[in-house]
Amino acid sequence: MKMNAKVLAPLAVVAAFGLGTVSPSAQTPAQKIGFVDVAKLISSHSGNKDIEDIQKKADAELGELDKQIKAIDAKGSAATPADKDKRTQLISTIQAKAKAYDTQLQPKVSVVEKAVDTAIGTAAKSNGFSIVMDRNVAARSGLVVYADDSTDLTAAAAKAVK
Repeated sequence: MKMNAKVLAPLAVVAAFGLGTVSPSAQTPAQKIGFVDVAKLISSHSGNKDIEDIQKKADAELGELDKQIKAIDAKGSAATPADKDKRTQLISTIQAKAKAYDTQLQPKVSVVEKAVDTAIGTAAKSNGFSIVMDRNVAARSGLVVYADDSTDLTAAAAKAVK
């Protein structure tokens, strides 16, 4: 009798561990995964035009200053002390203007991002999706190589974007 108990005890422990690890996964419901084209949703938001206008203005202004810096850099060791001073001033100007543009953009971007996030969440919940991924990021990263068109929530979310 003592010999049987010694043999059965380790088997009982292994069986209990095995059953314990199998049970929870058998009870977990399947997760429904969806995809959205976030860039498309952002571009469809009414506030995106203001963001694009500010970005175009910033690109034009900062691009011109950058050209001037590159022209001085192209001179290399032939650049005069006056050129080097001008370059330093141009860099300070670019940094200040970039910060000013960022300050203008940040509140507008936050509004658009919040609206898009809310629209995605609403579309996901109403269609029974528990996980939603950016379609472009998933494809570019190789994380997802195939997704059925029925998992695309872009159209549903676009209706909720304001």
